[in-house]
Amino acid sequence: MASSEWQKSSYSGATDNCVEVRTVDGLVEVRESDDADIVVRTTASNFARLLQTAKAGEFDHHAN
Repeated sequence: MASSEWQKSSYSGATDNCVEVRTVDGLVEVRESDDADIVVRTTASNFARLLQTAKAGEFDHHAN
């Protein structure tokens, strides 16, 4: 099984509460560091679309 190490965002700083991402067998896995047992798995193309959507601000109304 080809996999990478969990990577957290550089915006997380030293805090333990962050989103982490890694690849496993061609899929992308995402988890929250404070609840590491729950992992969301998706394709690389779906993950790229999620990032594009987030960068475009389409989820900003959920942050308030």
